Amino acid sequence: MKRWGQRLLIASVTTGLLGGAPVCSQSQKPAEPAPAATTKTEMAVKPVGKVNINTADEAGFMTLKGIGEAKAKAIIEHRQKNGPFKTVDDLAHVKGIGDKTLAELRDQLAVQ
Repeated sequence: MKRWGQRLLIASVTTGLLGGAPVCSQSQKPAEPAPAATTKTEMAVKPVGKVNINTADEAGFMTLKGIGEAKAKAIIEHRQKNGPFKTVDDLAHVKGIGDKTLAELRDQLAVQ
């Protein structure tokens, strides 16, 4: 088999094994790697401004790093039972929100 035929055969087999991914020859520049898989939190839309803890819904809270579905629900439940938050520091009264989490989020939160 001629050299070009061997390359074509290798390219065809490799493409089939890689699920149709492009195959580069030595003279071509390799393709950019695919982006790494993201987690549910990373896929959430990042807030443009600060999150108002008195009006935010579950999705709004989940845009904050470290706040998942359970903590978002806990914040909303605390707000419904105890009324609106007076300060951002009041968020520390919510189960699952400690001083460390509050310190990391403080600049992203607002009370209005």
